[in-house]
Amino acid sequence: MAGSSLRVLRAGIAGAVLFAMPAWPAWPVPAARAQAPSATAAIPDLAGIWDGRTSVRPANGETVPWARVVTPGRTMPDGTKADARTVPNFPDVNERAQAFMRVFDEALSPKYDCQPATPPALEYDPYFMEVVQRPDRVLLRYEKDDQLRTVWLDGREPTAHDYGIQGFSIGHYESNALVVVTTHYLFDVTGFDDYNGIPSSQLKKVTERYWREGTELKATVTVEDPMFLRKPASYTTRWLPAPRGYTLAPYECDPETARLSVQFIPARYK
Repeated sequence: MAGSSLRVLRAGIAGAVLFAMPAWPAWPVPAARAQAPSATAAIPDLAGIWDGRTSVRPANGETVPWARVVTPGRTMPDGTKADARTVPNFPDVNERAQAFMRVFDEALSPKYDCQPATPPALEYDPYFMEVVQRPDRVLLRYEKDDQLRTVWLDGREPTAHDYGIQGFSIGHYESNALVVVTTHYLFDVTGFDDYNGIPSSQLKKVTERYWREGTELKATVTVEDPMFLRKPASYTTRWLPAPRGYTLAPYECDPETARLSVQFIPARYK
């Protein structure tokens, strides 16, 4: 009987304490809001699955999309032909970047461990891409590496907790185009270009401008990185509509299989 009374007393005390505790304050959650429409911010129709394969634009490599020399008649990354006014766009790298490039070892490339590519290389990989437009965000889905980037249109800003492989992207519509600004990347030994061994730092800033030209989707990609570049570097590229009914295929990178090819790369260091 005494034990039963004690259990009742304990339960009553616990209940009293529980009801006496103040309510835990709710964390503030920013309300999602779409970009306010304006006369100069017409929203272009960019939605759909887009073809970026080598049948649409030149294959990426040591000189594409970053060209050291441009000869008239050459097909450019945006599908146009170079003329006498076309200038090379290879990045003006500083001494720090040059040092990384001199000692770069192909076996260190993160792609052999299935680490995803990042801008500015990701946009030019020869795969399909899907664009989904919503009032408060734009989703960029890449067949290459199964990557998904979210471009926020609701005015939010990145914090110190938002660093990641694909950075943090905010965007807005301007003059019938989507403008995307991405910061908060992680250091990446091939984050600018893996063909030339150019790294990128946590200070990398990538600005993309997407627009329609008839049936084509075009984009200009501009990179700033004071740790490795003396001035911004940019290229313009294009995609064509994917074949009717096409859906993005899984990339399915296997780390063990990807690393196997390293054994065939001539060893630079012991």
